[in-house]
Amino acid sequence: MIKPSIYGLTLDQMGAWLEEKGHKKSRATHVWEWLYRRRVTEFDQMEEVNKDCLQLLSEHFSIQTLTEHTRQESIDGTIKFLFRLSDGNLIETVLMRHKFGLSVCVTTQVGCNIGCSFCASGLLKKSRDLSSGEIVEQIMKVQLHLDSMGTGERVSHIVVMGIGEPFDNYKNMSDFIRVVKDHKGLAIGGRHITVSTSGLAGKIKEFADSDLNVNLAVSLHAPNNDLRTRIMKINKAIPIEKLMDALEYYWDKTNRRITVEYILLKDVNDQPEHALELAELLKHRRSLAIVNLIPYNPVDEHSQYQRSEKDSITSFYDTLKKQNISVSVRLEHGTDIDAACGQLRSKQIKKDVDGSREKVLS
Repeated sequence: MIKPSIYGLTLDQMGAWLEEKGHKKSRATHVWEWLYRRRVTEFDQMEEVNKDCLQLLSEHFSIQTLTEHTRQESIDGTIKFLFRLSDGNLIETVLMRHKFGLSVCVTTQVGCNIGCSFCASGLLKKSRDLSSGEIVEQIMKVQLHLDSMGTGERVSHIVVMGIGEPFDNYKNMSDFIRVVKDHKGLAIGGRHITVSTSGLAGKIKEFADSDLNVNLAVSLHAPNNDLRTRIMKINKAIPIEKLMDALEYYWDKTNRRITVEYILLKDVNDQPEHALELAELLKHRRSLAIVNLIPYNPVDEHSQYQRSEKDSITSFYDTLKKQNISVSVRLEHGTDIDAACGQLRSKQIKKDVDGSREKVLS
């Protein structure tokens, strides 16, 4: 039987579980210290913790459920990890170096059902959600890699923008955030955590009502329904009007800024008229929105899309600026490796499938 990851328990959940099993609730704090501050990888490394408690935990949980399958390192310091889960599935996690610190992009699902026509993550449909523990363990694996380097570096920022739709795995994503934010553990501040969604309106409202207090990013990628439906099939179910209504609710409830993600596709959504439409869409909330323009990383399977020319990116940026819209161009990471989200995973799975076919034929 595959045991769940102990990283999936919040501190309160671990305390309640131990108390239910006849142990002191306070022992959860001791275990927590060994897991997140001292970062042990085996239960028997937790010195001074009640032995019966450790035996019970080891019978029901595992500390290590992910194994490193492949690692790609870029000249800019970006590292893309391909992890194998305990059931054999593969997921991606990315470490990125910024001037402000070290950021990790985590995956929340095995595959993705959103169906964005330009995205490598959606090449393989969702087979299951990740548990909260499997999401937390991605951070821990990256931190253990940093620990092994002996430089004293720590993960300081998290973006929930990897494979999958985080709001389609809402409870596990929420528990993950509570674990990594906890001041007795990794203590990563809410202002340093960003969750991205393709626009699940109901969950955006639930997110606004929650106590998570982390940043929100919305993958818009088009300023009107016709174009957005063409490149993002989710827009059929949740058109821009419904999405904007949810964003208005979020702004009213939280008064927090939202990052509007906009991937630039050559001759598709990168013209000045598209920038003007986008500015019109955001003009009433320009103080609480920042547009993040994303140069496209080409994917072999989506050859109909190409990266926008530099002049087009500059023109789009300038048009938004002239309309008093806050805008930035995303700094690229890992361009010399499989930069697109999901690209390394899909390539590895294709390689495994081709290898299996060759064995059968031989």
